[in-house]
Amino acid sequence: MTEAIRGLWVASATPLAADGSVDAAKLAAHAKQLFGKGVDGVVLFGTTGEGTSFNVTERVATIEALLKAGVAPERMGIGGGFPAITDGVALSRTVLGLGLRHVLVLPPYFDRGVTPEGVEDAFAAIIDGVADDRLRAYLYHIPQVSGVAIPTSVAANLRKRYGKIVAGLKDSSGDFKQFQAFRAAAPELAITVGNEADIARAVAAGGAGTICGMANIVPELVKGMLDGGDVEARMQAAIDVVLKTPSFLPTLKAILAAQTGDAGWLRVRPPLRALSDGAAFKRQLDDLTAPVIA
Repeated sequence: MTEAIRGLWVASATPLAADGSVDAAKLAAHAKQLFGKGVDGVVLFGTTGEGTSFNVTERVATIEALLKAGVAPERMGIGGGFPAITDGVALSRTVLGLGLRHVLVLPPYFDRGVTPEGVEDAFAAIIDGVADDRLRAYLYHIPQVSGVAIPTSVAANLRKRYGKIVAGLKDSSGDFKQFQAFRAAAPELAITVGNEADIARAVAAGGAGTICGMANIVPELVKGMLDGGDVEARMQAAIDVVLKTPSFLPTLKAILAAQTGDAGWLRVRPPLRALSDGAAFKRQLDDLTAPVIA
């Protein structure tokens, strides 16, 4: 079983049933379809998966359903970010018991004035509370969304304190200089990037790969970035298709609905609002990915 997330992992979108619950059958099918396109694994309930809208019970039930559907535990990671440290501990303990190891952990959010020492204390409290050497924790740096940055010193200190239990870090800041700073401060960490445009140069600089949202809809382009293909311009154009819309997640789900012919993918949880159609976005992406598919 892998010690750290490496290669191409998708920050999976979360399909919803009509009552707003997770459509686990559709999620399992989505994961398997991605595996068939060269994806190494999926991380559930991260930012792209609307993770903070789902409680511990919902996340665990979804994992259990995917395991029953035949999705291997070593190919799954789970978003474990909660304001309450006890929730992070409870989720991590439970999924470890189900055979998963990879837990992506946000710093506690809401209080934007925390010190670096406080951020480190919070991560340490989760790891100490789980108290299981099977855990592979990934620090999740996405300050433009969470409001709380992970200082490079904190990443380095936690790796020194806990060794391979703190297996990696996901840098979704979109700032390549920040990625380089993490690499310099904690070179033992498996550092993945969330910004697809940075994948090739991050891997060249010692990065572990990517955990990204765009691979839900253009896995061929993301794989091309990892494989050293000449697809950077197309990747950036695909990113622009989605990011130039008012809301990334509803747009991504609308594209999935258009790609699969399944309008159920349009559903999002409040406070997000669903889009009515993603066909125009799909056509733009088809133009960008067709040469890669061929």
